[in-house]
Amino acid sequence: MAKYDKVKVINESPLGWVFFAAYIGAVVYFFQQNPHFWGFILALLKAAIWPAYVVFEVLGALGVK
Repeated sequence: MAKYDKVKVINESPLGWVFFAAYIGAVVYFFQQNPHFWGFILALLKAAIWPAYVVFEVLGALGVK
């Protein structure tokens, strides 16, 4: 292997903009409930974590334990 081989990395995600829009929408939704500085920080955290709760509930409804 040569010392300076080039590696091409492709960073494409066709649904990345959808996930980003959902994250921004969740931040706006959670921030409206507590419109202060710490409410904004908490909204950022909640927006990052809520999909895990959705997956947990869906798997629970499907009977996966």
